[in-house]
Amino acid sequence: TGFGAARIGILPLTELTRPGNSGQAAVLTVYLDFLDAFGSHIKAPGVLRFELYEYVPRSAEPKGQRITVWPDIDVTHPAENNRYWQDFLRAYEFTLDAPAGLDKTYILEATCICPDGRRLSTTLPLHGGK
Repeated sequence: TGFGAARIGILPLTELTRPGNSGQAAVLTVYLDFLDAFGSHIKAPGVLRFELYEYVPRSAEPKGQRITVWPDIDVTHPAENNRYWQDFLRAYEFTLDAPAGLDKTYILEATCICPDGRRLSTTLPLHGGK
């Protein structure tokens, strides 16, 4: 109908940071939006998967070896969907523990498995060092 999810995007607000204690793991905060066929930001059900890859500079395929994959996040149920939804951003916010160091560039990949079986994916270069 055109009003379902047509593509996903990782917002530039996404960041990899280290908590105040330097001995703690990094934290990845991901902002993910869904767009319909008309380019409008929408809420959408699905199962989300986030993967972090090494960045390969000066390569036609910058996505190198996978560093980690987080457990899937199911946002098909209304309560879970609303838990991550940030209405003022018109996007979802996820906070993930990241085992990666903070001094490199990575490739973050987000995949949504839609209820009808379609897969929507996107990637974003993610710079550490904060």
